[in-house]
Amino acid sequence: MNRFVLAVCLFLVLRVADGFAQAGYPSDVMNAAKLQLSLKKLNTLGSVLYVAAHPDDENTAFISYCANDRLFRTTYLSMTRGDGGQNLIGSEQSEYLGIIRTQELLAARRIDGGEQMFTRALDFGYSKTPEETMKIWGKDRILADVVWAIRKLRPDVIVTRFPTTGEGGHGHHTASAMLAGEAFAIAADPNRFPEQLKFVKPWKAKRLLWNAWLPILEARKAANKLDSLPAYPMLDIGAYSPLLGKACSELAAESRSMHKSQGFGASGTRGENINYFEHLGGDSANAGANTKGDIFSGVDMTWNRVKGGAEIAKILDEAYKKFQPENPSAILPLLVKAHKTMNDVQKSSGDDYWIPQKRKELLEVIRSCAGMWIEALAQNPPAQGESGFSGTPSGTVKIAASIVNRSTQAITLKRVLFPFAGDSVINKALERGKYLTTTVTKTIPATTPLSQPYWLQTPQEKGVFVISDQQQVGLPENPPALAVSFVVAIAGEDFTFTTPVLHRRTDRVLGEVYRPFELVPPVALNLSGRSFIFADTVAKEIAVNVIANTPKAQGMVRLRVPAGWSVSPEQIPFMIATKGEEFRAIFRVKAPQTASTGELLAEASIGEASTNKSMTTISYTHIPAQTIFPDAKAKLVRVDMKRTIKNVGYIAGASDDVADYLAQTGVNVTLLSDDDIENGDLKRFDAIVTGIRVYNDNQRPRLRQQYRRLMDYVQQGGTMLVQYNTNGGFTSNGLIDSIGPYPFTISRDRVTEEDAAVKLIKPEHPVFNVPNKITQDDFTGWVQERGLYFANKWDSAYEPLLSSRDAGETDKTGGMLLAKYGKGVFMYSGYAWFRQLPAGVPGAYRLLMNMLHAGQTVGGNTPQSKP
Repeated sequence: MNRFVLAVCLFLVLRVADGFAQAGYPSDVMNAAKLQLSLKKLNTLGSVLYVAAHPDDENTAFISYCANDRLFRTTYLSMTRGDGGQNLIGSEQSEYLGIIRTQELLAARRIDGGEQMFTRALDFGYSKTPEETMKIWGKDRILADVVWAIRKLRPDVIVTRFPTTGEGGHGHHTASAMLAGEAFAIAADPNRFPEQLKFVKPWKAKRLLWNAWLPILEARKAANKLDSLPAYPMLDIGAYSPLLGKACSELAAESRSMHKSQGFGASGTRGENINYFEHLGGDSANAGANTKGDIFSGVDMTWNRVKGGAEIAKILDEAYKKFQPENPSAILPLLVKAHKTMNDVQKSSGDDYWIPQKRKELLEVIRSCAGMWIEALAQNPPAQGESGFSGTPSGTVKIAASIVNRSTQAITLKRVLFPFAGDSVINKALERGKYLTTTVTKTIPATTPLSQPYWLQTPQEKGVFVISDQQQVGLPENPPALAVSFVVAIAGEDFTFTTPVLHRRTDRVLGEVYRPFELVPPVALNLSGRSFIFADTVAKEIAVNVIANTPKAQGMVRLRVPAGWSVSPEQIPFMIATKGEEFRAIFRVKAPQTASTGELLAEASIGEASTNKSMTTISYTHIPAQTIFPDAKAKLVRVDMKRTIKNVGYIAGASDDVADYLAQTGVNVTLLSDDDIENGDLKRFDAIVTGIRVYNDNQRPRLRQQYRRLMDYVQQGGTMLVQYNTNGGFTSNGLIDSIGPYPFTISRDRVTEEDAAVKLIKPEHPVFNVPNKITQDDFTGWVQERGLYFANKWDSAYEPLLSSRDAGETDKTGGMLLAKYGKGVFMYSGYAWFRQLPAGVPGAYRLLMNMLHAGQTVGGNTPQSKP
């Protein structure tokens, strides 16, 4: 058994009754209300799989209802990790954003009680058709992953969030429903994806349903495409739980509000919440003209589905009836008996699904009934260089493993199993309320892998993460880097409880804060950007921040550059005394005379070893800190570009690095605050640029009030460029007259194919000729998309400059609009500069520079009032 599988096995012991115990949190003790629900859930054997495309697509009310009212094992299968979306809370994009959205899903599941799985599919951005989606993902690869989830989870009912008929809009949405339908049909066929059968068995779910949207049903009814709505199975998923003091829909709002990077904060609803369902496959739900039906009808939800399970049910029912909220440990003898009976029944019946699943749930009920708190904390005495929240292969880690019995029952701690070593034999009775701690210092084997998310350990292919180990597929996150197990005896039976090794600190504002223990390289090499742009041959300083993850780190750091580029010095020595400190190595890199692109790689040698890993920590208060270790590399771009402007004012938007990359071209970029706009000297800027969605940003509410000030700047000869915004929050008729000098309408039009043809509507226009000659070559190498949220209606004063379209669609000309106003120029652009500049696309820099120069080439006296 390899280390990863062993870690998975240990980790799965941590699965609590209402969801995953995650690597970044301790194993909480359930309160009496959750305990009572968990006891009841032990006698409920039903499983539901909910399928959609992205984080935030899931119906959290349905998940909460299934998990907390019907008490089913409820799992959300998301096709992607949301890598291609937008980020409203920070600048992370691509795989970094995918990590945030993964953790937001797990935070949501901790609240609504569901579990989480993923396929290998990459969120490559907006897709207009499921055909395009399937082609990029590789249909069979992702279909295999959906089949794997069905075989692994054995759901009785599968529910899709989106219809297969396209009303869901996004191609990923429709594709997720289509894949669910096909997987439902073939998961029971042993001839399909037979390689999976080493680990799972074929499985046939009872039925497949679409969680129908009432507006679509009503539209179909209006078009005479369906019978009356009561023929559809319905559920009131707003059920109220007196134990929790909340309705499922209230829990759902708290759960959905965890999707903070997408701005999906939600308010809870109280009272009836009817959901409709359309039957897509399998047995019907017994719906008819005079009945609401039940989508779970015909599903055996009892222990009768396990041979010999009646005896288990009897014991658990007795425990439930005798449960005392103020003395939960009184039922521990019954729970121990249930555990032993489960083991006996499994031996006789051969059941390999429900007994292992319910045994994991039972372990957590037993621990909570005992009020047993367990934790394993990495200690941090920096003088010895031992680990706090991180350690290195070949380094040491000091772990304090603690346990306390807060019940009246006799419990003996027999031994503690630490990583990388044998047992610590204890054999000591746990006195009530007495905290028992065992501390060890262990050497971490040199071969221990870094804490890199498993789906990022191998370079991705187009449309898909590369994951070679079948048993990793679908896991929401890595198992803990290190885990500790406590073996205890209760009423004559041994139980093993496992918890991740964490680091704990006390924050003066947040209080107790836990962080996953991480395995990191001995030094990390952080570059200051993903791309370095050279507009000329003047040498540019590039810094490498060498971060010591061990004390007394010393060695050499160097930069590798492609042929034609030069770097000096060849290498720089470093010696860092204290763990956590940094050394800044400054190199001078010179570009070739002509346009060129290549890759820069930072390396460090430490004795006989070498490393080329950077280290980035993503830290937000609503999710545990996450650290990743991409290669310490960046793109080098020598742009053949003329630059005539000197000073640009930038009004930053969400997830916006454009200002940083624009500054690399030699332009002086000043970030403008609200006070700067209202009171500063705007005339000193050759151009003012607003970041993406800045007019939609609740953090800049004063920006619209500064409209007149910005228009005066344009009127007096300035150039203003507004990058894409959405139409939300503007005038009810959609015409926006609070951004530009003349009204225009922002639509949802976009061009998603990054290589879609782009036409210069007027090739002779100065924007395409001064100071740089723009050609079709400038539209090669774009990433993810051409643009989004194009205008589709505009005042005649605006001049469209570019035209583009996806295959099979009509031309979209609202991606770049220019209007003269007074002596200056205003432009709106939906083209995705925020993706192209960080990606180092040369043509994007050349065209953007021309746009910022437009006031000098096309400005002039024009009408100065709105029509």
